[in-house]
Amino acid sequence: MSTPRPKKYGESFSEWFSWIISEAEIYDYGRYPVKGMGVWLSYGFQIRRRVIELIRLLLDESGHEEILLPLLIPEILFAKESEHVRGFEGEVFWVTKAGLEELDMKLALRPTSETAISYMESLWIKSYKQLPKKYYQIVSIFRYETKMTKPMVRVREVTTFKEAHTVHEGFESSEEQIKEAVDIYGKFFDSLGIPYIVSRRPQWDKFAGAIYTIAFDTIFPDGKAVQIGTVHNLGQTFTKVFDVKIQKKDESIDYAWQTSYGISERAIASIIAFHSDEKGLILPPIIAPYQVVVIPIYQENTKDVVIRYSSDIAKILHENGIRVHLDLRDDMRPAEKFYEWELKGAPLRIEIGMRECSNNVVTVFRRDILKKETIPLQQLVERIRIMLSEIMQNLIDRAWKEFTSSIKLSQNIDEAVNIVRELGGFVLMPWCGDERCIYNRLQGFEGIDVIGEVMDVSLKRLNIDLDLLREAKCSFCGKNAKAVVALAKKY
Repeated sequence: MSTPRPKKYGESFSEWFSWIISEAEIYDYGRYPVKGMGVWLSYGFQIRRRVIELIRLLLDESGHEEILLPLLIPEILFAKESEHVRGFEGEVFWVTKAGLEELDMKLALRPTSETAISYMESLWIKSYKQLPKKYYQIVSIFRYETKMTKPMVRVREVTTFKEAHTVHEGFESSEEQIKEAVDIYGKFFDSLGIPYIVSRRPQWDKFAGAIYTIAFDTIFPDGKAVQIGTVHNLGQTFTKVFDVKIQKKDESIDYAWQTSYGISERAIASIIAFHSDEKGLILPPIIAPYQVVVIPIYQENTKDVVIRYSSDIAKILHENGIRVHLDLRDDMRPAEKFYEWELKGAPLRIEIGMRECSNNVVTVFRRDILKKETIPLQQLVERIRIMLSEIMQNLIDRAWKEFTSSIKLSQNIDEAVNIVRELGGFVLMPWCGDERCIYNRLQGFEGIDVIGEVMDVSLKRLNIDLDLLREAKCSFCGKNAKAVVALAKKY
């Protein structure tokens, strides 16, 4: 714990992020001898597991079926869809040799699975009676990231990639699936207290092979936008290439429609970015490895009494479904344990000394507000549950407040560019809806990215007057505005 602590905000955020994932024993990055790959440590892996359990529950409840596709994709499959392969050709890792033999066909390490699943669906699905079909898997994917790699944000092995792939009889059903996917991701990020905007990507920035892409984006403390989830309507792009034909209700034969959508460990990076302060992490109770840490404080002559009482407290909490850890390490002073668990973000810390034992109480420290409270033993479980709920809501409210403070409105392109460059965050602007207009107008403004058309669900949540914005003139060409577009600086 001796590494100097960088500041979380401003230009030092990347340093702070690297510092916290190392010091909190979440993720060991930069020391494994392959660039862009990291190692999940035990504490971080527990956080990761609970995040995965959360998205798995949401998918299972909505009728998705979990599968597991092979990691290797033959070149002949991967290269079948021309737009798709053009979109990924610079990012693919190829396996060309096995043992001492050259392979007769190159094999791609999975960068995504649209081609692999489409091939299998051509064998599995023959009739509308089987549809809609909703698959998902949680796997590693590999992409040769050529920009500067960053832990969890820009990596060459994405170790926590949830990709869903769905099949439908027609366009209407696929559109309904897009709505469901957006709703699932909204619930997922809301439950983690990760704020976001939902937008429709411009055509030049859509997923390769999709009709269109919808994305979830957030803002990190350095003011840069981070894409944390994507939803794609693939239309019949892949089903035509892989001959995924079905008999429809009217007995005609046609190609099926598909959607796909994915999230990654950027969700975990976002938890760390938002739910933290200068002391370290403040983990949401829903995914904290330990919701409560019990720390006995004793002299040698009171050790047995304090540890016995502390053990009883931990047992009571455990039996009531609360994740608890009793820290009995003898080689650390209580103050050192306090420092460590504040850094690791344990939501609640219970301190127990002879005073607590003598009075049948516990002293509880809340990590989010850095305050202590004394609780009678008979109220222990009820108060701990209430406090965990209060912490969760407080973290959500604080994250959204921080997020909304990074969103500005503008109708002037020069003003918007200056805001993004100097302050970061999102700038929302009235727009005519013509992508050529915004693309041409932004030429020459280096480092300014078009996030996309902000969807009504986000505008309403941000309490932005839709009518006022749409009655305005387009910020780029002066015509009547029909939509709202977001600009930012992206990772």
